[in-house]
Amino acid sequence: MKYGLIGEKLGHSYSKDIHEQLADYKYDLKEIARGDLDAFIESKDFKAINVTIPYKQDVIKHLDWRSEALEEIGACNAIVNRDGKLYGYNFDAAGLEALIKHAKVEIKDRDVVILGSGGTSKTAQYVVKKLGCKSLKVASILGEPGTIGYDEIPQDTEIFVNTTPLGMFPNNYAQAISLDKYKNVKGVIDVVYNPLKTQLVVEAQKKGIPAESGLYMLVAQAFYGAQEFMGKQLDPKKIDEIYNDLLRKKRNIVLIGMPTCGKTTTGKELASVLDKQFMDTDELILKMIDGPISDYIHTHGEQKFRDLETEVVKEAVKKAGSIIATGGGAILREKNVDALKQNGVIYFIDRPLEELTVASDRPLSASKEALTKLYHDRYDIYRRVADKIVDGSGKGVANVVKQIKKEEAK
Repeated sequence: MKYGLIGEKLGHSYSKDIHEQLADYKYDLKEIARGDLDAFIESKDFKAINVTIPYKQDVIKHLDWRSEALEEIGACNAIVNRDGKLYGYNFDAAGLEALIKHAKVEIKDRDVVILGSGGTSKTAQYVVKKLGCKSLKVASILGEPGTIGYDEIPQDTEIFVNTTPLGMFPNNYAQAISLDKYKNVKGVIDVVYNPLKTQLVVEAQKKGIPAESGLYMLVAQAFYGAQEFMGKQLDPKKIDEIYNDLLRKKRNIVLIGMPTCGKTTTGKELASVLDKQFMDTDELILKMIDGPISDYIHTHGEQKFRDLETEVVKEAVKKAGSIIATGGGAILREKNVDALKQNGVIYFIDRPLEELTVASDRPLSASKEALTKLYHDRYDIYRRVADKIVDGSGKGVANVVKQIKKEEAK
């Protein structure tokens, strides 16, 4: 390996995709067992590498030179081999600073609490001090000197930075804290990048608080690392270009709307033209029950069906880069909407009532009267939870697909 990333577990890393867009070198992912780390570093059989969990501290003893940020933070995420001398850097700090600015979260003269006390916490402490925070506290469950417990977090905290793995795939729905008890929050930053929005970030954005997860940080730190790897300056515009490209690739396109508005047909066509996996939550439910959904609701009741739907939605959304067609009532539960927004952008297919059809296999809209009531009960909810609204009136599926493709290309 000449260029690449080392760590213990790298199954969900985006680094290869990012670096190979930044530079013309081949970038490899190399999982290394702890007992093999020292021998690998001492062999110096590489030109430049990134270092991730859990080796950011372990590699420091092998370095011949350390950057100022590395010395301050005590963690190394990049090593460049120059004629047998190992130069160590920490570009996570520059990446986090770029994320904070991209999220439009103002740190200067504000009270900051960093959640977590590990290596990434030290990076965050370095950055928020550099950006001129008014005060800084570190919350930890471990009780280390200089930290506070989670129950001691001041209720007037203005900025939260999550550096814990809580909320990371596959445990998407974990949160270090809930924001409900903190009434003065002005910004939330979460270093987790998978899912694209952690549950903490989704909660913050629902409250109108500037918030962002860690994908931009990942791209930015790779950009600064690649410059050092190649020994030349790159165009900073590449950060946004690669970030937006990754978003398009990784995020789900979620289709919501009334029964018979065309979600499934549109979804299948989109999956084909965008080369994404297609999932229909109603179809996934059918694989779990014995018989039609109408029979299941008749036998077990709508509440039981909605519980099953929530279970299906929460698992389906973890598969990034998919097209997801939801059942008409999936958006009735706030927890479903939150889950769909973690990795997805929600499109409401707005088809007029007069163009919707009665369907006997849909028990909640099996008559014109029931369909009309359902439409009026749900229409405002669809509009409220949607990120984007597309015209689903009588111009055919091709027109809806065209509208969504245009939006996704922005």
